[in-house]
Amino acid sequence: MSEEDHRKIEINREALFCSGTSDYRMPPEPDEGQEVRIRFRAGRDNVDRVFLTINDSWVRMGKTESDPLFDYYECRLVTGKKPIRYQFRIEAGEQVCFYHRLGPANEANRDFDFVITPGFHTPGWAKGAVMYQIFVDRFCNGDPSNDVLDDEYVYIGQPVCRVKDWNQVPSPMDVGRFYGGDLKGVWDKLDYLQSLGIEGIYFNPIFVSPSNHKYDCQDYEHIDPHFGVLVKDEGRLVDHQDQDNRNAGRYVVRTASRENLEASDQFFAQFVKEAHRRGMKVILDGVFNHCGSFNKWLDGEEIYARDGGYEPGAFLSAKSPYRSFFHFQDQREEAWPYNKSYDGWWGHDTLPKLNYEESEKLVEYILNIARRWISPPFSVDGWRLDVAADLGNTGQYNHEFWRRFRQAVKEVNPEVLILAEHYGDPSSWLAGDQWDSVMNYDAFMEPVTWFLTGMEKHSDSHNSGICGDGKSFFDAMAYHMSRMQTGSLLTAMNELSNHDHSRFLTRTNRRVGRLATAGAQMAQEGVRTSVMREAVMIQMTWPGAPTIYYGDEAGVCGWTDPDSRRTYPWGEEDLELLEYHRYMIGIHKRLSVLRKGSVKPLLAGRDVIAYGRMYKKYHAVTVINNGETERCLEIPVWQLGITDDVPVARVMLTTESGYNVGKIQYPVKDGILRVELPPFSGALFASYAQELFAVAAQTESEGEEKECENTSTR
Repeated sequence: MSEEDHRKIEINREALFCSGTSDYRMPPEPDEGQEVRIRFRAGRDNVDRVFLTINDSWVRMGKTESDPLFDYYECRLVTGKKPIRYQFRIEAGEQVCFYHRLGPANEANRDFDFVITPGFHTPGWAKGAVMYQIFVDRFCNGDPSNDVLDDEYVYIGQPVCRVKDWNQVPSPMDVGRFYGGDLKGVWDKLDYLQSLGIEGIYFNPIFVSPSNHKYDCQDYEHIDPHFGVLVKDEGRLVDHQDQDNRNAGRYVVRTASRENLEASDQFFAQFVKEAHRRGMKVILDGVFNHCGSFNKWLDGEEIYARDGGYEPGAFLSAKSPYRSFFHFQDQREEAWPYNKSYDGWWGHDTLPKLNYEESEKLVEYILNIARRWISPPFSVDGWRLDVAADLGNTGQYNHEFWRRFRQAVKEVNPEVLILAEHYGDPSSWLAGDQWDSVMNYDAFMEPVTWFLTGMEKHSDSHNSGICGDGKSFFDAMAYHMSRMQTGSLLTAMNELSNHDHSRFLTRTNRRVGRLATAGAQMAQEGVRTSVMREAVMIQMTWPGAPTIYYGDEAGVCGWTDPDSRRTYPWGEEDLELLEYHRYMIGIHKRLSVLRKGSVKPLLAGRDVIAYGRMYKKYHAVTVINNGETERCLEIPVWQLGITDDVPVARVMLTTESGYNVGKIQYPVKDGILRVELPPFSGALFASYAQELFAVAAQTESEGEEKECENTSTR
């Protein structure tokens, strides 16, 4: 090559690659003072120099290895106390480009650096773990004796009621209606969860609380006996016309008597032990930003005053030991008893805001609660933190509290997962000193929903502009994933549905609505199970911890909260959808590349996406056609390192009519995998599948090839 030709050489940007996984950073989560090897990939004989850029310094990387497609460059560095932010500069002749978390770029952008945070470890067990979220009241009633009774107590001005028909849909004002699901019911279904392949159970709140959702905690120290065990059950019910709890004797006994609380705690400890025996982790929901007006620290309903065995609540007495736990606008002594001037979260008097800044006693109390449930005899494995960014009254204090929370939790057990509910950029909480990860709305639920359905996640609007836009899908994913370090990304809770949003299956009908306006029936009309299966394929093959919201696998529909909290349809499941989940979970668990691998977009078009995962010598390729016509696609799998001699097999195909788990070998020619996909379908391919599956001898024909599309991802 002449010198002039060399100066004109074009950098093959599609060959450039790096990530924070163990293939490109060794070790991926180093400690302070540890040597780290950074690796970068470029096209074979395509570039002259690669530099690792840290702040304003450049370190030239050495070429250490080559294969038929790529050259690999490396350098080593030693970590200190501070995070190391880096990206890459690539030179070929007169051509220069940069590489950061968003991929190849014309200019350096330090906002998208790769980051090493010395000492930041996320739990190994949670990386890629298959989770299952349970809203306990609606999952299974294993012990009818602990069911909430009609007129047991008053909640938000109305006596509560027990729903007798398990299959009845929720009502628009659902918070005081109880179906009877409990921990015994979950225990009874552990065989089912184990057969599904579940590795972790995330419970919506299970501490003593008056609502069915229990995000208004009454007592952080105990499991609600309505979910646990009632050994003492006496006292009167309220009258149906009552508007307060002066007569709620039965509720006082059920939720405040030591016998019931201790028995329920013991039952939960045994439950966790059994879950662990089966190889399942348990995650609790911690609602620490606010409590409920029933809470014993406030005692706004005088539950604990009537029991007689508790300190006075701050609502009732200015001398309450818990007065500092709440901020009262009216501090005059004569404002008590019945001081209603406490701050409520978003102004709700049923959700008193906890007053951390003015009460070190409260801080220590909550930190001890965090320690209590992750310590024996309970030994739970994780905390999911409700509205975590809202805790405290300033951003500065919020970060300070979560730093203390992390220290308290990790000192007990470093492998406990700290996972927060969060919308928006979480990077300032995921810097290694606060949370481990998040419920992955921005970098999973929303992009998947927009691409496959065009729906907003509450089913409140439809956007035809980004529905089916493959490039927008990958752009959104790349940006929001760049806000998390790799350890956080691999442990992020990837859900299609949950208790706060509409069911994904309902979103597939592309209709706007809520329970109060559209009615329950419309939520299940016009749904497309084939699109649901496409979504599950993405869920089980995208980086993170795939998390099934109970009943999604069985075909449960529903508008947003409260309709998304329908009961599990035992005996009436969509068995085909359920078995598809079981197969996809099995594939996810069997292929290590789907737990640990890097991800790379391969193809993006109208209603079409394809992406690959890479880990060591293994690869997986996911191809989705969410359009109404058959597509013949050319997937550039060479970008994953798949050469023509690497065996590739299709291990799952889902279509409008069903799914096929037959293993079929597919040829790769000139680095291209040619795939014909029918409408509303998805296919999953794996290299070296014969090592993990009994791959059939059938081979996809190379004859009569159709002209295929090759749509760039960028």
